[in-house]
Amino acid sequence: MTGARYTPLEMIERLIAFDTTSHKSNLALIDFVADYLADHGIASRRTSDAEDSKANLFATIGPEIAGGVVLSGHSDVVPVEGQAWDSDPFVVRQSDGRLYGRGTADMKSFPAIALALLPEMLAADLETPLHLALSYDEEVGCLGARGLIADVKAALPLPRMVIIGEPTEMQIVNAHKGVTVFSTTVTGRAAHSSQPQLGANALHAAATLITFIDRMQQEERAAADPANGFEPPYTSFNVGTISGGTAQNIVSSETSFTWEFRPLPGDDGQRFLERFERFAETEVLPILHETAPEAAITTELSVRVPPMGPEDDSPAEALIRALTGANRTEVVSFATEGGLFQEAGFSTVICGPGSIDQAHRPNEFIELDQVEACAAFLRRLIAWAADG
Repeated sequence: MTGARYTPLEMIERLIAFDTTSHKSNLALIDFVADYLADHGIASRRTSDAEDSKANLFATIGPEIAGGVVLSGHSDVVPVEGQAWDSDPFVVRQSDGRLYGRGTADMKSFPAIALALLPEMLAADLETPLHLALSYDEEVGCLGARGLIADVKAALPLPRMVIIGEPTEMQIVNAHKGVTVFSTTVTGRAAHSSQPQLGANALHAAATLITFIDRMQQEERAAADPANGFEPPYTSFNVGTISGGTAQNIVSSETSFTWEFRPLPGDDGQRFLERFERFAETEVLPILHETAPEAAITTELSVRVPPMGPEDDSPAEALIRALTGANRTEVVSFATEGGLFQEAGFSTVICGPGSIDQAHRPNEFIELDQVEACAAFLRRLIAWAADG
């Protein structure tokens, strides 16, 4: 069966053209990829969100047997609104040895290059399977990957290794921080601001809680081990949004804020939540209850992406070293789906084209030599898989 053929650059152009900003559907891109695979005789599986407005895709090239390598990427991108772009973000512009467009670095180029090399995979008559995985909503909490991983574990011969193609400039990354996001709501009691003793100020209470979050960060910073390779070398915290109050002369009756911590590998961060909730219960809530027995502080988990740590005798790392000749590994502070794959029992590394320094920025770009380096790497992987 003969299907359409694309160069890596042409496939990058095709995938960038789909506006798959996380708050939009990615189904047009998934349909295109599924049809392209089908035209080459490759079946694919989908797992969808609850509304069937987004989907993951998983496909196997080569024998339907256990083992092999997953080439994993996410299909969604971050918004372009409010950014000053010099050209249409969803039309690839080539200039000065670079490809500009939303998703060129983070991270449509990796799956695009793999898809462009599909005819070469088929011609190689692989002995070891190569698997293609595309997920949705990575940028808003790695939401799609959970369903994809669950489906693979439940219904398919298990792959042995996973390569996450996030932008690392084709360097081997074997560890990253996690990210856990919460939403905290403080409920107090409204009153005239001239009579604060009749109310319970939710904004004041929230400010006290936020100060405590900053205190935890300063403690982690003071105890940091710079030798761990992370930048910063400690679990970091951030309060991202806050909303509350109705008028200057009204004691705030409700305030909500979102906050996160990014734990180092080996630390699930549960202790931080426990400390936060204990402080809220023993130090903040009693003050609110003095005038408002109905006052409450609730904290809900929004996102949890586990850290990824170095693996002892990692098959994935050994393979990448052999294919690239690299003799060192790196760590990164951003989270990826790698933590979820590793948590599910798959040997996982991160290695992909482009620089994270360009991600999420206006005029995002990838260097053409990074595209070429990724294609050369994947061709070596194809040769390895053909040798069994």
